[in-house]
Amino acid sequence: MTQRTQHLLLFPLALVLFEFSTYIGNDMILPGMLAVIHEFNAQVSSVPTAMTAYLLGGAALQWLLGPLSDRIGRRPVLLTGVLLFTLSCLLTLVVNTIEQFFILRVIQGFGLCFITAVGYAAIQETFDETTAVKVTALMANVALIAPLIGPLAGAIFITIAPWRATFIFIAAISLISFFGLYRFMPRHTPVATNLPFSWQSIASDYRAVLTHRRFALGTLAISFASLPTLMWIGQAPVILMVNAGLSPIALGLWQIPVFAALILGNIIVAKLVERYPVEHLVHVGTPLLLVGLLCAWVAMLIAPEQYIWLVIGMTICAAGLGIINAALTRLTLFATPVAKGTVSAVFSMITMLIYTIGVEIVAIGYTWGGNLFFSSMGLCCGFAFLSCVKRFTGHSFVGFCQALLANKGLAHMPNKDDPAKNTRDSVDV
Repeated sequence: MTQRTQHLLLFPLALVLFEFSTYIGNDMILPGMLAVIHEFNAQVSSVPTAMTAYLLGGAALQWLLGPLSDRIGRRPVLLTGVLLFTLSCLLTLVVNTIEQFFILRVIQGFGLCFITAVGYAAIQETFDETTAVKVTALMANVALIAPLIGPLAGAIFITIAPWRATFIFIAAISLISFFGLYRFMPRHTPVATNLPFSWQSIASDYRAVLTHRRFALGTLAISFASLPTLMWIGQAPVILMVNAGLSPIALGLWQIPVFAALILGNIIVAKLVERYPVEHLVHVGTPLLLVGLLCAWVAMLIAPEQYIWLVIGMTICAAGLGIINAALTRLTLFATPVAKGTVSAVFSMITMLIYTIGVEIVAIGYTWGGNLFFSSMGLCCGFAFLSCVKRFTGHSFVGFCQALLANKGLAHMPNKDDPAKNTRDSVDV
């Protein structure tokens, strides 16, 4: 690698460190949520609501950040977001009611907006398609260490320190990321410098994205594929700690197979992307995702108290999601020629909104439906994903499976809406 390439690779490393801090901002506090609601005299039902508030914050600012970064540049917008997240974590030290805690969780969730609407748009613009998929998948591996070790680390952390100290640790990691991004993030010129910053131009860009059929199908497909894992993260403390009576440390240990499977899926993507078209990778992971969700549903239908089978099903599902996510994200973001800041913003808003609604529906329905309701919701998400992804790719699912069994790559499906094929200023690593 050239010195310039090595320098560029430090940018996604700094970005994934910020992403890591925003992830553990959710995962590391999960084992401590019982201590939080005890201190504030709140109900147990408030445990998943904390995650809902975080996801709601993650859907709140993309509408502005994407177009803003298209016009003034990705760098200043992202650096501002890192500082905002760091400050919001430190402010947790002074909250004294559950309402204030939830409000601050929304503000902390803003950090997700800067990653998805600004950071990942810059990654997609910096690298060519194959390299972008590999970098995104490998970044996901690093970021997934957060939900893999976050609950376990959080459980250990609250045994030796107050739950508020968790946010000091998170803020410290975020601050390190800020200095890394300041040093290594490319100084991209604004993508749309010829466009004025006006509500009319922003509305025009959003209209073009929202009316693009293939982009909408890809966004919905990713949302439904990811939602079961998000539902598991939010509901796992109730399933394993409240109902099954496990300890916080046991909660962290039972999360390991799920997120280890996600990491394995991303490793598989990084290996296969050189050999197969990106669309092929989506259908490699689809059977795993569906089998995992079906396994969980059947197990809960027979023995709803056997949470071990629920963990097994979610682990298989997570492996499929790891294979699908990076490839389908790339295809979706480049399905429309609109500037990628705006595209990423719309993509993030839709996915975060679906995640927020889905997690809250499960939190409400779980009180009367238990594990069977949880697994049924996951299976419904799997079928919705299958419907969207088949229409997105325009290929027969059976045809993809036959090509996979024959160990043959599929011809790349021409897409006149994919400007990535015409990009010549990307960096090949």
